Amino acid sequence: MDMVFELKAKLKCSGDLSGIVSSPEITEFVSFCNHDLLKKGAPPGCGAEIVWWNVGEERIELKIVSDRFVRAHDALLRLKNELGKLLGKHRIGIRGVEIEEYKMALDWEEEEGLRIGKLPFVKEIKQENGKLELFLDVDEVSLEKRIPDRIIRLLEDKKEAIRWRGKKEHWELLFESPKKTFYFDKDPSEEMIKRGWIRHAAGRGQWIYGPQLTKIFRAFEKILFDDVCKPLGYEEMIFPKLVTWDVWKRSGHAKGIYPEAYYVCTPKTRDPEFWEDVMDYYKVTNEVPIAMLMERIENVGGMCYAQCPPFWVFLQGKILPDEILPIRVFDRSGPSFRYESGGLHGIERLDEFHRVEFVWIGEKQQVIEHARLLQEKYRGIFNDILEIEWREAWVTPWFMAQEGKGGLAELKEVGTVDYEAVLPYSGKWLEFQNVSVNGDKYPKGFSVKLQSGEELWSGCSGVGLERWAAVFLAQKSVDRDKWPEKFRAIVGELPEVFRFL
Repeated sequence: MDMVFELKAKLKCSGDLSGIVSSPEITEFVSFCNHDLLKKGAPPGCGAEIVWWNVGEERIELKIVSDRFVRAHDALLRLKNELGKLLGKHRIGIRGVEIEEYKMALDWEEEEGLRIGKLPFVKEIKQENGKLELFLDVDEVSLEKRIPDRIIRLLEDKKEAIRWRGKKEHWELLFESPKKTFYFDKDPSEEMIKRGWIRHAAGRGQWIYGPQLTKIFRAFEKILFDDVCKPLGYEEMIFPKLVTWDVWKRSGHAKGIYPEAYYVCTPKTRDPEFWEDVMDYYKVTNEVPIAMLMERIENVGGMCYAQCPPFWVFLQGKILPDEILPIRVFDRSGPSFRYESGGLHGIERLDEFHRVEFVWIGEKQQVIEHARLLQEKYRGIFNDILEIEWREAWVTPWFMAQEGKGGLAELKEVGTVDYEAVLPYSGKWLEFQNVSVNGDKYPKGFSVKLQSGEELWSGCSGVGLERWAAVFLAQKSVDRDKWPEKFRAIVGELPEVFRFL
């Protein structure tokens, strides 16, 4: 991608420059910049150049034009540092830099479906004749943070996302169970509502689970504990369910979580006087003044979205001895939250759901091998205990899907296996859990290393209790006497606690 950068800036100085306006020092300095300083790192004939400059009483104005090899903002920062040394000889410092104009022009091929309407730090966009011109609204701090480079990267990401959307998400069948006899043809959620096993909670996509379904959930957890945790050596932990932005930045979720997150805010202060008018409003109207609340709170993150990212803070910045590998832990301590845009349905698709999350860490081959062991354990549960009809598929890795990308990962060593089961009442297949080998994504994101220097990998697998129940009950019915004998023995009798007149 060819690029041209044009930057006009004003360097404010701490002293009078009139004594050196006509000095050959300034002319020699500009010549040095154009022939040496602003060419470093660029191929011959490329780099940045000062095309105009002017020295005032306490300022130096200049215009820099450059290509992609030494971008104008990098050239300006280089120049500022070197100029500071020159002016220092005259006991003059540089107080700051004011960016008067900054234009970036990029070669731009139209992508169907991509419209560049608004970008951060960009005050105007022009698009014509295969060129995209961006007029930036930036300051010195923005340049130091390399905001122009990040804008270019953002444009490339937007193009890539459009290309991914044009491809179907990868799906490749790995295993399919034998056909099973179904004992039910109704929606199990509707049937459980009729029987008083579940009831809609006050929140969107949220349920209250009665004693019967809760006991089924606990039976699933017992199966996982006896058939997965004990034989594979998992130890239980408790992961936080409030996730701060720093965690999501490191895990990569901050790239695209915004439309699906449940946000968490804290009061700006606990001072009762700060909140008095809010409390008074409620006492007078009996209505919660949401608009007033929004002015008095600040966002700190969100509720658990993917269960394992907050765990990694436990290891963040640590060096692990090789002999403790592989590490295997699990968490079942609380719900996860995702704002589902439409399509809410029963206990299959909801905003608040419950999972058992398995996380394993080790060297590359340890992580890959453990994923295979976990898959074998799941096959045993689905075939021999739950006796459901299901299949296993290699799919787009979850972390690519959450960043808006589809397609197949280059290597099958890193990626996701989905487990799907058919719902007899609709004929559709429901994804009800997965096994993911995440490579070095999390160890790198949270700066976790091995003592030996070998590459550290990890994997995770989330078991959705609601999804397991939706699949099992849809195929086996809500009548206990139609369930497989092994599962009936694990569940025991279903309690009847509530009756309604």
